[in-house]
Amino acid sequence: MRAFKNIKNIFFIGIGGIGMSSLARYFNQNGFAVSGYDRTKTDLIQNLEKEGVQFIDEFNKEMLQEFSKEETLVVYTAAINVNNPFLKYFSEQNFECLKRAKVLGEITTGTPTLAVAGTHGKTTTSAMLAFMLYKAGLKVTGFLGGILNNFNSNYISTGSDIFVVEADEFDRSFMSLSPTHACIIAMDPDHLDVYETKRAFEKTFIDFAQKVTSKDQIFISEEIDLEGKKISLNSNNTDVYIENISIKNRHFYFDYASEDIQLRNIQSNLPGRHNVLNSAMALSLAISYAPEHAQVYADALSDFEGIQRRFNKVIDTDELILIDDYAHHPKEIEAVLDAVNDLYPDEKKSVIFQSHLYTRTRDFADEFIEVLNGFDEVNLLEIYPAREEPIEGINAKFLYDKITSEKYIIEKEEIKDKVFKNKNRIILMLGAGDIGLEVQKLLKNIAL
Repeated sequence: MRAFKNIKNIFFIGIGGIGMSSLARYFNQNGFAVSGYDRTKTDLIQNLEKEGVQFIDEFNKEMLQEFSKEETLVVYTAAINVNNPFLKYFSEQNFECLKRAKVLGEITTGTPTLAVAGTHGKTTTSAMLAFMLYKAGLKVTGFLGGILNNFNSNYISTGSDIFVVEADEFDRSFMSLSPTHACIIAMDPDHLDVYETKRAFEKTFIDFAQKVTSKDQIFISEEIDLEGKKISLNSNNTDVYIENISIKNRHFYFDYASEDIQLRNIQSNLPGRHNVLNSAMALSLAISYAPEHAQVYADALSDFEGIQRRFNKVIDTDELILIDDYAHHPKEIEAVLDAVNDLYPDEKKSVIFQSHLYTRTRDFADEFIEVLNGFDEVNLLEIYPAREEPIEGINAKFLYDKITSEKYIIEKEEIKDKVFKNKNRIILMLGAGDIGLEVQKLLKNIAL
């Protein structure tokens, strides 16, 4: 903790964010007085409070005056508006204010750091990786981008010999990291509101890859044109490859092979071939750090229970299967659809989709249309704006007019009937906005 040796208090602006809250847990565990602001008290924030973190949900200048600028670090997310009253106050009072990515970089620099990058798959892969190292008894700290079902937490820590981080490309955040090992799962363009062009997006990934000094310690999906060890499914022409993929009793089984390591009949509880690739990435990173535990890592996959909002079967009965997933990019939706088709090939599927960001909806409209047309029924909620202002003509109807499947534009109040009175048994609720909260409302109604 040498980077923050004079700091006693950590104040988070946006503490309820999944990345911010894992960082808050780290500082809280290490003896700092942790507090923070967010707009609403979610279940995650309530858990933070139980752990000793102080939460406030409104601006209170008198309370903030209790903080000493010499002993307080202010952490904020890239999504926070510059006019946020907390950020304005602390900046005007000359407090040290750092973006979350910068703080994460300060913590991990100088220690072996395994970074998981890619437009898709980061959260699941980094969680798998941290879980493998944990099961091997290594002293690992993992900052996760989702709630790991095994621990009901987005933070794992048994020591600080090694860090596992999710290397986020948004706002070029991952450029603050100094990884010793890394993987890049996918490079499909995204966040064009930040990067503007596909070329600029790809250039940043190239720059990130160059941060890893040894090309034997960076693993790249086969189709990505970057230097490193290549990983593929069902092809033995790469440095690492997965073969003999099969599905038995709705579990995936596969073999892992590299020049030095062969692992057979690995069981994964996670659906979809994309998660087989994620598993291969996690295994490769873990093995590159401590190869003597290779079999332990492989065995750990059968105990890995997944991440909340990543293909979670929240209802699984003979009458209804409801799957909740964070998918918000066309490629992610495609992966989820492929997975559900693998598991239920002969059944029709309905989707309730909430697009995330006006710019993403506009920039990838054709891709969204193509993948949504793969469902038998499409129900569209209005776009979740997050940090953005509306764009004229970009809304749910913009997508609706182009979809050729059976389609509806619905309000949140209609979700319950769309789920429980649907003619199709397989229903997916997809999106990165507040649709996840709607899933929780459904489940609470059932409990009542």
